[in-house]
Amino acid sequence: MNIKMLFLAGLLLLGSVACTSNNQTPPKKMLRHVVLFKFKDAATPAQVKEVEDAFRELPSKIKEIKGFEWGTNNSPEGLSQGFTHVFFVSFNSEEDRAVYLPHAEHKAFVKVLEPHLDKALVVDYWTKE
Repeated sequence: MNIKMLFLAGLLLLGSVACTSNNQTPPKKMLRHVVLFKFKDAATPAQVKEVEDAFRELPSKIKEIKGFEWGTNNSPEGLSQGFTHVFFVSFNSEEDRAVYLPHAEHKAFVKVLEPHLDKALVVDYWTKE
């Protein structure tokens, strides 16, 4: 199995574990939109923070977002391939995601992101009950 496959498998496992930690009952089936960013080397900490803040504001602007979580990489494995930020956006349905993707607020966020982005990786999946 190559490194990319291991990395993706780890992300999917992380999402499953995050939903069932502390012996809690898992939430209802959700559509997860997982987004990873690798920023350009020239991106300043202030520019990265601007992107973080803009993404964090989306749940208050787009009602179809039912869950939001984010963080920065702290894995000791050295397999991040330069991706530093991960965002989990949850939806009740594919229809809700279909509203989110072309939404004006999402497009405005992408305009903030694009000048600073080197690479993005996006994986969507349905949680398993």
